[in-house]
Amino acid sequence: MSTESGRLPDNAESGRLRLGLVHGFTQTSACWGEFGGLLARSHEVVPIDAPGHGAGAPVVSDLWGAGSLVAARLGGGTLVGYSMGGRIAMHAALAGHQVDRLILISATAGIDDDSERWARRRADDALADHVEAVGVEEFVAEWLAAPMFSRLPPDPGCLAARRSNTATGLAMSLRTCGVGTQDPLWDRLGELTMPVLVLAGADDEKFTALAHRLANGIDHSELVVVPSAGHACHSEHPAAVAEIVVDWLSTDP
Repeated sequence: MSTESGRLPDNAESGRLRLGLVHGFTQTSACWGEFGGLLARSHEVVPIDAPGHGAGAPVVSDLWGAGSLVAARLGGGTLVGYSMGGRIAMHAALAGHQVDRLILISATAGIDDDSERWARRRADDALADHVEAVGVEEFVAEWLAAPMFSRLPPDPGCLAARRSNTATGLAMSLRTCGVGTQDPLWDRLGELTMPVLVLAGADDEKFTALAHRLANGIDHSELVVVPSAGHACHSEHPAAVAEIVVDWLSTDP
């Protein structure tokens, strides 16, 4: 894989697709950075604020509702979801909305074990209480200090966007769209009939294992594990991951 941004085609009208980008927790639609810009060279990019984030801060919704909202905002095309956004995109596709292709970055279909899922729900509820207690700026600093984000490059624009979120919105997202509230979807992956690209960073062992499981459960899927990358592989290596996505989108569905 090349890491040279010049490799991607400029303004390629032939085969130009509509891509809805759904961000991760604490981010907004302004957080796609270089990766989003590279995709926009050859495709129509539609960054979407998830419920509880950005312009969607006042929106209260569970994952199924969030999937319906982002599908309506896209109006047909390819959904690209990162982490929480990947789970939202998966719900949109499984709900039968018009999703021509699906790209899942560091995503999961949920927690199988009932006790583990309940424990995660309690943890998400406690985290929601915490963000409401300490405020967004302190919470974002704590969130980004987690080891899974240690490789993120400096991005003042995205940091400002994260801080522009509201404590109420982020807390709502944790309580209604957290992994603990999600019904496991592993048994439903066979219902995804559109082409699916599954991406994960090689150094993110947990989500690499989940990516393999996702790809194994989806008939028309391709798995790419990005070398020397962690959870936010598209932000850590934007040119390389954008090239993977653009190449995949250029193939016949």
